[in-house]
Amino acid sequence: MIEAGDWGRLEDVEALAQKAAEAALAVTYEADGAFEASVMLTDDAQIRELNRTWRNKDKPTNVLSFPAPEQPGVEGPRHLGDIALAYETLVRESEEESKELAHHFAHLIVHGVLHLLGYDHEVEAEADIMEALEVKALATLGIADPYRDMAA
Repeated sequence: MIEAGDWGRLEDVEALAQKAAEAALAVTYEADGAFEASVMLTDDAQIRELNRTWRNKDKPTNVLSFPAPEQPGVEGPRHLGDIALAYETLVRESEEESKELAHHFAHLIVHGVLHLLGYDHEVEAEADIMEALEVKALATLGIADPYRDMAA
């Protein structure tokens, strides 16, 4: 769902989001089954409001994830939750870090899906696990390690 922002700059954004989400699932799940997540593409103003409402942080951020509770016995694909991305933050970070916009977008989708699956990065050991999964998922999409240049 595109709420706000110039998301037309990204060619076939829906297909890219799906590929990135599938890559995240592929490196974490061995089980059979179908999964789905909602993705809202928005702007800094709206994501700032969401961040303030749900995390008590009055500032925009690049991606927010809202995991859904498991619902045993429900037919159809398992709904993992919702992801929201902010256009201006995505563009700014991409430019500051000299990353292709589509690659940074894919990274944030992978990151968001991993959060929906319960991964986190609040503690260094958990961050190492999550980052390794991100790197592995992005590699399947032909995207270089986004953390490589940041460590230098």
